[in-house]
Amino acid sequence: MKRLKDNISSSYFEAANRMKPKTARKRIVAYVEAYDDVFFWRTVLSRFEDETRYFEVMLPTRVGKLERGKKAAMMKLLSDKVGRNMIACVDADYDYLIQGATETSRHILQNPYVFHTYAYAIENLQCFAPTLRDVCVAVTLNDRQIFDMAEYLREYSQAIFPLFVWSIWYYRQDVYRDFTISDFNTVIETGNFTIEKAPEILQRVRRKVGTRIAQLQREHPNAKESYLAVKESLKELGVTPDTTYLYIQGHHLFDGVVLPMVKKICSQLVGLRQHEIQKQSVHGTQRRNELSCYTKSIADIEGTLKKNLGYVLSEPFRRIQEDLKRLFSPEK
Repeated sequence: MKRLKDNISSSYFEAANRMKPKTARKRIVAYVEAYDDVFFWRTVLSRFEDETRYFEVMLPTRVGKLERGKKAAMMKLLSDKVGRNMIACVDADYDYLIQGATETSRHILQNPYVFHTYAYAIENLQCFAPTLRDVCVAVTLNDRQIFDMAEYLREYSQAIFPLFVWSIWYYRQDVYRDFTISDFNTVIETGNFTIEKAPEILQRVRRKVGTRIAQLQREHPNAKESYLAVKESLKELGVTPDTTYLYIQGHHLFDGVVLPMVKKICSQLVGLRQHEIQKQSVHGTQRRNELSCYTKSIADIEGTLKKNLGYVLSEPFRRIQEDLKRLFSPEK
């Protein structure tokens, strides 16, 4: 990656584009937070490439040192330098939902050259519930449905939604140190997942959420009206009780909820396929060959989940596209 000077800005790339022949495509640099973000934002931005422009997605550098994270990508380098030729693409985190309660949130919401995921992070979109079955099929090449992951995440979302509203309430009130995202994650963790214990897991989460909500209500007896206002605001922003999982911390969802579930389901699907091969094989040589061929065809679970493009069907993705369309529509 080329080194970028501290004073580099959209005007720098604009000047570089002007030096090209008029028929050449304009280069627009899109800075992202981390390596995994490059592939995600490439799938987003490629839809807006045409004969007049193309995007180059990269991580920002500063004096040769690789900078990672939203604060590095935005505040240190890009907050006052982005423009039509240099944009920033970041995870929304809570910054979208707290609606300008912090300086970073205001930058994300007000700067037309800063684009965000709407969902908490790209990990949430990679875990888009309606497409998790497709992920399991891609990994195992077994299309049997042994567990409804979309329904599980819907019930999980419904269970945590009331406490999630409290979490946003604390961040909007700027008293989040009293109830941090880590505190919230501790309450909603699911523990060791098994298909057989899924109903028990959900019930345990509901119980923990109810206990914590009762505690928060005792601590803030006069917060009912402001709590309900936050609840309605979140629904207007796209958060529903059924889709809360898209807006909780991305790594918690990916590493703590979805990946363990997908691994258990894929493991069972692989076992079922292997059993079928053993049962249907005529002799030992055929069985060994078929099992060897199947084993080589099994894909990496985490890698496949990270490359899941099913999020193109999600509401947050549609909103990202609308934001980009306002800036890069053909007539503009």
